[in-house]
Amino acid sequence: MHRGPCSLVRVSATPVAALAVALLSSLSRCSLLEPENSVVSALSPYFGTKTRYEDVNPGLLPDPEAPRRDPELLEETCTPVQLVALIRHGTRYPTTKQIRKLRQLHGLLQARGAEDDRTRAAGRGDLGAALADWPLWYADWMDGQLVEKGRQDMRQLALRLASLFPALFSRENYGRLQLVTSSKHRCVDSGAAFLQGLWQHYHPGLPPPDVADMECGPPRINDKLMRFFDHCEKFLTQVERNATALYHVEAFKTGPEMQNIFKKVADILQVPVNNLNADLIQVAFFTCSFDLAIKGVKSPWCDVFDIDDAKVLEYLNDLKQYWKRGYGYTINSRSSCTLFQDIFQHLDKAVKQKQCSQPVSSPVILQFGHAETLLPLLSLMGYFKDKEPLTAYNYKEQMHRKFRSGHIVPYASNLIFVLYHCKNAKTPKEEFRVQLLLNEKVLPLAHSQETVSLYEDLKNHYKDILQSCHTSEECELPKVNTSDEL
Repeated sequence: MHRGPCSLVRVSATPVAALAVALLSSLSRCSLLEPENSVVSALSPYFGTKTRYEDVNPGLLPDPEAPRRDPELLEETCTPVQLVALIRHGTRYPTTKQIRKLRQLHGLLQARGAEDDRTRAAGRGDLGAALADWPLWYADWMDGQLVEKGRQDMRQLALRLASLFPALFSRENYGRLQLVTSSKHRCVDSGAAFLQGLWQHYHPGLPPPDVADMECGPPRINDKLMRFFDHCEKFLTQVERNATALYHVEAFKTGPEMQNIFKKVADILQVPVNNLNADLIQVAFFTCSFDLAIKGVKSPWCDVFDIDDAKVLEYLNDLKQYWKRGYGYTINSRSSCTLFQDIFQHLDKAVKQKQCSQPVSSPVILQFGHAETLLPLLSLMGYFKDKEPLTAYNYKEQMHRKFRSGHIVPYASNLIFVLYHCKNAKTPKEEFRVQLLLNEKVLPLAHSQETVSLYEDLKNHYKDILQSCHTSEECELPKVNTSDEL
């Protein structure tokens, strides 16, 4: 059976089969962990990269399958001819590292034992006791895998986009979809869930077949594109493996804002303050977010913190993202040049095909990655840049910062390039236009704040990145002079 261009992005059967087994295994273990309804916490806006998509887009809550058309989207004489979407995976479990830290904190609470008697007599320590008794249901096997809520994130996103851009996501175009993914299970599974959502759009009420049997086939794994940071030696050496690269993160952990939280949490939980550290405080905070996102439960962990604490912990998380994925170091964003150029190669090809009166061979390109994929790319494009860098010492000055990772890259976040062909254009240059959407809302252009750009003008603005940013050169380490000259 002919599969069209999508057959070019098939992966070999063996890794697909292995991933399918892992997926079925995880499904069998987590089927009972679905959230029953939407629960909101006052802390929800401050969870950083652990933020639920619906907390960024609350308008989706009444009907998460219905599209919300941004009034700024082009219509009438301009027709969308191609959509390139970069999509973060859906809601996931904590990593094994996070689970082990939570287990350590839980052990501290359970170890208090008889010491609680006198604090309970004084009317204190009730929350600590509740947390000690709160079931610790996370297990090492979960290790960052996609949860059922994450699959739902993807299925619903697919339904909304298909309804918003019906011509691009037409049944005739299904076999021409191009899907690329990171090799991480949560991304592969997100791509599969997105395809299941499209199947639901085309065949309401019919159960979807296995992704490997779908006309388009499963996503192609491409880590050089979707995990470019793992393939950039300069980033790995100067940032990832550099003990001093996150200086501001470590300094903030021991700063006055965090010290206040240490003392407060130690008093609430009735544990020695010396037994706590920033990592344990963070995992307690994120456990509130995981329970909320995965099970729809507001756990006692949410009661440990108030909004002032949440703002401090959000800043700590944003500091890490800023210095490791954002504007902190130039290589963070420059390492994403390959991905940016790949997007424009797709757009260029579509423009040429339309100019030659040919059908666009790939009307929809879907790329599934991570927050670490999206943030460097958005930084490369000049988005969410504050006048002053985020540091360990300007928390109060940055209270109204643009760089808030939870508002930019929550679970299931998406950056979408939409290429339009405009019939009544006065000049050939005006024939093709582009709009960007971030999390399904039109994203004004970083350089002009306009909501639409002529395609040639957009390319000209990013000329340096498109023409002069070569990953092999950007990611090459400076040569060390080993000569013996004095």
